Amino acid sequence: MHAPQYQITPKLIDGLYTEAMVLADEARSYFDSDRARQISPADVAVAFSCESLKVTTRLMHVIAWLLNQKAIRAGEIHPSDVMHELDELGYAPATDDWMVQRMPDEARTLIMTSEDLYYRVQRMSSHIYTDQENQPEPHRLIEQLRRSF
Repeated sequence: MHAPQYQITPKLIDGLYTEAMVLADEARSYFDSDRARQISPADVAVAFSCESLKVTTRLMHVIAWLLNQKAIRAGEIHPSDVMHELDELGYAPATDDWMVQRMPDEARTLIMTSEDLYYRVQRMSSHIYTDQENQPEPHRLIEQLRRSF
């Protein structure tokens, strides 16, 4: 049985990009708010700061990957011109689930939502390259054409 094929269309990229930008704005707004500055006890406050950086890192990696995909699909960057490492989704540290459970609901929601988005894009990213590497050249060209429209 084969792994599911992902149809990464411009519409999907645009939707994910919008989702990432909205989430980034919500996270910035929340983590910069007075509510966020009133977190206690001290160990939770430190973990909260670390998690806010992790959320930001996840979202920036997702946004960068999506912008790269947009540029490739728009013909601004040729896929062969992009180093494989630069075209993959960047690493983002895992969340400390135990500490997150001690944080306010809004913080937990933002953290979990950023993880969900990051892991969805990560699965897409890994399948793009796995699928491309395993396909014969004519199939890769057909897939490139399909993604263009």
